[in-house]
Amino acid sequence: MIGISAYGVYIPRARLNKKAVADANAWFDAGLKSLGKGERAICNWDEDVITMAVEAASECLSSNQDVKLSSLYLASTTFPFLDRQNSVVVSEALNIDNQIRTMDIGASQRAATSALISLLESKAEGDSLLVASEHRRSKAGSRAEMLWGDAAASVLIGSENVIAECVGIETLAVDFVDHYRGEESSFDYDWEERWIRDEGFMKTVPAVVKKLLQSASLSTEDINHFILPTDQSRTPGVLAKKLGIDVTALVDNQISTVGVAGAAQPILLLAKALEDSNPGDHILMIGFGQGCDAILLKATDAITNYKPALNVSGALARRREENNYNKFLGFNNLIERDIGKRGEADKQTYLSGYNRRKDFLTSFLGGKCRECGTVQIPKEKYCVNPDCNALNSQDDYSFADKQGSVVTWTADRLTFDWSPPAYFGMVQFDGGGKIMMDFTEVEEGGIESGSKVSVHFRIRQFDPARGFRKYFWKAVIEEKN
Repeated sequence: MIGISAYGVYIPRARLNKKAVADANAWFDAGLKSLGKGERAICNWDEDVITMAVEAASECLSSNQDVKLSSLYLASTTFPFLDRQNSVVVSEALNIDNQIRTMDIGASQRAATSALISLLESKAEGDSLLVASEHRRSKAGSRAEMLWGDAAASVLIGSENVIAECVGIETLAVDFVDHYRGEESSFDYDWEERWIRDEGFMKTVPAVVKKLLQSASLSTEDINHFILPTDQSRTPGVLAKKLGIDVTALVDNQISTVGVAGAAQPILLLAKALEDSNPGDHILMIGFGQGCDAILLKATDAITNYKPALNVSGALARRREENNYNKFLGFNNLIERDIGKRGEADKQTYLSGYNRRKDFLTSFLGGKCRECGTVQIPKEKYCVNPDCNALNSQDDYSFADKQGSVVTWTADRLTFDWSPPAYFGMVQFDGGGKIMMDFTEVEEGGIESGSKVSVHFRIRQFDPARGFRKYFWKAVIEEKN
């Protein structure tokens, strides 16, 4: 039996109040006020598709420590790099064995479901990891700005400890152009909503679902969870009625809490459906975009005992309200801002030097001395223990999953930072090792010496002159229970 054996999600902590967006733009389009209820998830300035993918994948793998991956697919329509395999960066940040097949899949809102179909039908040995992550830019004051959100989700595909087995798959390729983004465009261009619903969803989806259910010898009455990713709030209910699926089976698109996360939306909603499933439940997942993917899954008895590290409900609860619309515009480069002389310093990354220290910069590996057991970061030729000082005695030791404590910290408004002040200081890791780190997601008054921290893969610097971004690990203050 092949299917889903684990899942993980990541929703950025910052949630932009939609009323703030509507109030700022109502002078131009008063109709936005009707969409100004709830909030949407937004990336911090140092988050993107890659960093969110690392978070979601890490959550997924944390419940399966002994898994041996054969492949890692990353699905998105907003990759940071157009000619650099983004999935490799994710795999190295996760410190996965490099004897692995990696692939970026994009160019369609059904990129994730198409990738999932490929992995479910694959005969490759070992487990596969699918991560879908999306950080879409939208024009200021647009409908998309009100309805979209940033998020990532991942699933582990294999034949052991399956919590949802694959029952059937159908797909249809149709060049129905409901929206597009050209080679030199920064924003999607879409067509009229009603036309997309009537000519797209209502004609394409029923044909694929009918064929899928016939091949599985099931009826629409057998569907317990129906996933239809869309930012059209009424379309899922209308389509469910046409198909004969009970409206109570609809998995909420979470438009008022997260926003629709593009290609990542079907995997995020799948995680939500699995969170709410009982053994024997059937999950029908749709991917729509230049055709239609339909995947039918059935929850197994194993789902009763499966406990993810973080489910969708937990990710939703881990939030920080954001009412500053200008900050959102700045983080997404929707306004040109004076960054001052300190912000103009050249940020070139010397790729040869970067390549020599990838183990530290990307995988956050330190060392553990074979002679005395001392751990340190970064790993150097000599052991830092003054009573040892052994040469070339260190084995790789990962700090990416270690917690620590703040020893010292500084809030600096003179140093340039995209969200001032810049917080940095010394972190002492549990079990040994300490290093100067940047802090991120810091709320005013929320950091003090002794605060517990975890580390997260984030953007360290942008190099706009060359289109490169440098990643590193930052410390995040753990929330107090």
